[in-house]
Amino acid sequence: MRGGGGGGGGGRGGRGGMMEDDGRPEHAQIPTSFGHELRACLRCRLVKTYDQFMEHGCENCPFLEMDRDHENVVNCTTPNFTGIISVMDPGRSWAARWLRIGKFIPGCYTLAVAEELPEEYQVAT
Repeated sequence: MRGGGGGGGGGRGGRGGMMEDDGRPEHAQIPTSFGHELRACLRCRLVKTYDQFMEHGCENCPFLEMDRDHENVVNCTTPNFTGIISVMDPGRSWAARWLRIGKFIPGCYTLAVAEELPEEYQVAT
């Protein structure tokens, strides 16, 4: 697993320490700002800043290898999305289930994104 740390919210938004049994972080980074630099993952719709995707990638989609790869961040995220929802307990949230993000980790997600993940990044599930 990649090294962690950093992030906003007094350490609450970083990857440091809080890991699930399967090695995934317990929660996603919270966006460090809510301006024009926000981007949404095209696969899971997680919302973070460009810099956060560059530093830590997407916590739900590590196989997209966005951390430290500008091209992957640009191809696998978009700044064009509608609305943001913060999900604390995805498995119990009716809104998370309705948005089909109930199996992802807690974090901030977009309500809607019009673009699709490029075919070369899609994996069989």
